[in-house]
Amino acid sequence: MVISDEVYDHCAFGSKPFVPMGVLGEIAPVVTIGGISKRWMVPGWRLGWIAATDPKGVLRDKNVLQSIMSYCAISVDAVTFVQGALPQILANTDKAFFEKAMEVMREAAEICYRKVEGIECITCPHKPEGSMFVMVKLDLSCLDGIADDVDFCTKVAREESVVICPGSGLGMKNWLRITFAVDPGLLEDGMERVKSFCQRHGKAKELK
Repeated sequence: MVISDEVYDHCAFGSKPFVPMGVLGEIAPVVTIGGISKRWMVPGWRLGWIAATDPKGVLRDKNVLQSIMSYCAISVDAVTFVQGALPQILANTDKAFFEKAMEVMREAAEICYRKVEGIECITCPHKPEGSMFVMVKLDLSCLDGIADDVDFCTKVAREESVVICPGSGLGMKNWLRITFAVDPGLLEDGMERVKSFCQRHGKAKELK
């Protein structure tokens, strides 16, 4: 069985299109987790779904779907008016809304990537082509007094009022997760603050 987290489904704006794992259901049964928080940009609503692609009946025969249904009552449901609005949201959201949203994300990703390139102590291995975040590598060798990614994020928040997620919380020590799902002006300002922080804490270069 494949469990596929596709809450960022269709949040792709690069050269590679989004392909749902469900298309491979003939090879292995797929349980897909989705929601409206990312694609529809309503994170506070926290309304999602579980869908199964099981053409050979493997999950049905093993009572997997029945088990999932029996656990649905454990978590708190979304408020009723959001539940009631969901069919209309899914059926009637205009295609132009998604196109505009992805164009905004593409522009923000460009800004973020360009700003990261101008900061000596962090590097981005690949320009983001989807989602709302980018993972960047922190080079501690060019910073003075910074112990690790958690220390970096703590001091950036304290000194520059910029909040960045340390990679350690995601199993990626000395990486940073930067979100670019913010107003372009705020994004540019925030990245400039990070640059100032890195310059202020950068190790003095030896004179040759």
